[in-house]
Amino acid sequence: MAGPKIFQGIDELQQAAGTHLGYSDWHTVTQQQIDLFADATGDHQWIHIDPDKAAAGPFGSTIAHGYLTLSLVPMFVSEIYDVQGVSMGVNYGVDKVRFPAPVPVGSELRAGVELLSVEPGGGGYRLRDLITVERKGSDKPVCVVEALFVMVP
Repeated sequence: MAGPKIFQGIDELQQAAGTHLGYSDWHTVTQQQIDLFADATGDHQWIHIDPDKAAAGPFGSTIAHGYLTLSLVPMFVSEIYDVQGVSMGVNYGVDKVRFPAPVPVGSELRAGVELLSVEPGGGGYRLRDLITVERKGSDKPVCVVEALFVMVP
């Protein structure tokens, strides 16, 4: 990938509302990431952390936590676009999130972003992105989220 699409300020970003901004690079989900996420969140369910038991389970291997996949969204978005001339950007929340398919260990993931809107709010400008996380080789997305960010001038 050539790097993120650079917007020179909020005005330029607002002009892109309603368009697809591109895709991130592909990233491999490792067992180490899954184990660290389990430790950080206290979610040590065997489908995530026990490769032997999970091999005989419904997914054929361990799978990433849905919230691990969701936690990768800021990294994916930063690879897709950046806004110059703002002092900071913060996560504001999500309106919708779904995990339509599992993420087996070793999966390669990337995200695409559609910029739905840019409106004044939250002490700056509130961005609404539709982010679709894909798994290489699968027709079904692994995470679809309508995420809100605030950019502060």
